Amino acid sequence: MQKKISTLLMYVFFLFIGSGEIVFAQQSDSPQGDKVVRVLAIGNSFSQDGIENYLHELAEAAGIKMIIGNLYIGGASLALHVDNIRGDKAKYSYRKIGVNGEKNITPDTKISDVLSEEKWDFISLQQVSGFSGKLNSYEESLPELYAYVLEHVSNPEEVRMVLHQTWAYQQDSDHKNFANYNNDQSQMYEAISSTSEKVLRLENFDRIVPAGTAIQNARTSYIGDHYTRDGYHLELNYGRFTAACAWFETLFGKDVRKNTFIPASVTEIEAKISKEAAHQAVLNPFEISELLEFQVEEATESN
Repeated sequence: MQKKISTLLMYVFFLFIGSGEIVFAQQSDSPQGDKVVRVLAIGNSFSQDGIENYLHELAEAAGIKMIIGNLYIGGASLALHVDNIRGDKAKYSYRKIGVNGEKNITPDTKISDVLSEEKWDFISLQQVSGFSGKLNSYEESLPELYAYVLEHVSNPEEVRMVLHQTWAYQQDSDHKNFANYNNDQSQMYEAISSTSEKVLRLENFDRIVPAGTAIQNARTSYIGDHYTRDGYHLELNYGRFTAACAWFETLFGKDVRKNTFIPASVTEIEAKISKEAAHQAVLNPFEISELLEFQVEEATESN
């Protein structure tokens, strides 16, 4: 019953996102304050880009204590995760950031062991990037993985399930799966956006992290199509920070533009773009919001 109520609140939230104001229907359901918030991703290098850098620092700046876990296999698809749970295989690099911000990496880890290790507040699932705009790839594997997670966590009534929306490739990317979208960034983004909206209804997700829309928003700034380091993985500084900002605002219902944290490797202007891109993505997770305020670098610097 609690998870049904939570999902209803999520849809109420989406009814209001077009009003021009943040209406966080989920906010009362977002753990924070003195509580340690525990977030786990079952993913790959895209979850590494999203949560292993800067999210912990954003939370700390907001007075929120966090534990972040990432069950990592490079290039892992939902189908691979399902194969691993069926055999209870110890195939993951378990990358865990503690309350103190220190990261420890444990190789050869099972999903089942990590699910029961902590009382996770949020658990995110995602498709591998090349198939994240293909609905049938979710339909084939997501239901089994989703059910497995709820069967093996210690707090199935309290955990909130999160869909991590990945981003479209750089326009000149040479990734082999870019061909699934005719090597067209706009087509890939539209497919990811449309599919992620449908996947929310496929399973009982509590919320979506619109990292893909945040990156696409940021690309409308003067920085342009320079948000990846190799055509598909995020640029290490402002690229990863943009995704982390989307995670922060989604999880905690706090306007990330008001967060004081800026990475040392990110300029003040780049940070403003990252935060604005993420904020607009949370407001409108399935469509691009042009960052008209950040079209010209010189004009932005003088503000």
